[in-house]
Amino acid sequence: MKGYFIPGWDLWCWRQEAQQQAIAAGISAAEVDWLLRELVGIDRLSLRLESFKDLPQIALPFPPSTLAVLWQQRTQARVPVQYLTGRAPWRNFSLTVSPAVLIPRPETECLIDRVLSTITQASNPALSCGHWADLGTGSGAIALALAKALPQATLHAIDRSAAALAVAQQNAEQLGLAARIQFYQGSWFEPIAALQGQLSGMVSNPPYIPTAELPTLQPEVFQHEPHLALDGGTDGLDCIRHLITTAPQFLQPGGIWLIEMMAGQAAVVHQLLNDQGSYDQIEIYPDLSGIDRFALAKRR
Repeated sequence: MKGYFIPGWDLWCWRQEAQQQAIAAGISAAEVDWLLRELVGIDRLSLRLESFKDLPQIALPFPPSTLAVLWQQRTQARVPVQYLTGRAPWRNFSLTVSPAVLIPRPETECLIDRVLSTITQASNPALSCGHWADLGTGSGAIALALAKALPQATLHAIDRSAAALAVAQQNAEQLGLAARIQFYQGSWFEPIAALQGQLSGMVSNPPYIPTAELPTLQPEVFQHEPHLALDGGTDGLDCIRHLITTAPQFLQPGGIWLIEMMAGQAAVVHQLLNDQGSYDQIEIYPDLSGIDRFALAKRR
């Protein structure tokens, strides 16, 4: 395999220029270092001290000109840096991502913390065992975190997209959790029909953006992230309504129903859960910014 190298000084000069391009494009200059860490392997300390510029040669996985091409994709085509590097940090994982999956957001980590706190408060050890479903798993982030947090549970990860499932399975293999998670291609609960009445809990970050609002999203999102994972129908609640309606058939009594939703949807989701008649202990929780983002209920 052919090796590629660049003098440390030349890479330092490229970094300076790329940072200025980031600022001009309204992008965080820190993303330049993200690219260099993930693709070139320069560590944080070397970047902070700029000591890498004194190295006579730095090995690259591609020709030096490729760096400029990649950065142009970021600044001009607005490709998310996570897709350029193929990696996204989430919780305590470094996940493989591709345009087939939604980039996992920090606020979604709160779903896992909410599961754990709810199990603790319920004083019901059985909830930490048995079957849990991650519906619309995407990169597999939620299923992976649940598998690690609930070592006695069996995880079921479901997605309509075969390409997304391939990414999720790759992440499970890389993190040594593949034996703990069963993957299915299909729509919501359909692939696990045999588990009716058996789920200890279901967690989902479903599509919840109203269709008409998709073009107003950041170009990084609208132009590059999968609309299958974003588009929640006319009012953004199509998938959430379906999960509210169908989950009671699968949750055991006391089983947890937990989803992420869009800002402004909390009151409607709370009412929908209440009107369905199969849930109690309905609660709304805020995200890291204090926005009502998560709805939790228990099967009666």
